[in-house]
Amino acid sequence: MNATAALRAARLLTALYLGLCVLTLAAAVLLRHHASLVTDAVWTRGAIVTVSAAVTFAAAVRAARGSRPAYRRLRIISAVTLAAVVVLVALPGLFPLWMRLEQSVCGLLLLGVVALVNREPVRSRFAAAR
Repeated sequence: MNATAALRAARLLTALYLGLCVLTLAAAVLLRHHASLVTDAVWTRGAIVTVSAAVTFAAAVRAARGSRPAYRRLRIISAVTLAAVVVLVALPGLFPLWMRLEQSVCGLLLLGVVALVNREPVRSRFAAAR
């Protein structure tokens, strides 16, 4: 897979990630009267992740257009967010089951992004001129 195709795929994965995060916030709004399903942690994590997903998607769009700083941001944000998702999903009792499942899907999407943007053809495309 060449760099252009990898960045296009990363842009798609980040769009799916953002869409899932928006749907999660919508679900929280719909379920807001069920305290066991929508806790304060759900609101906080849902809002933070949605903002992070929007930033990640914006970086993916700009990186696909050739922006080196956006590519660097995409690599860092996707890796750090993936690590945070893994930790949060692994911690027992922090989130309701439905949110842990949603975060697991987000983690899989981010794993794909991390794998794509760290491929050699993509790294070479953004390598600093010497």
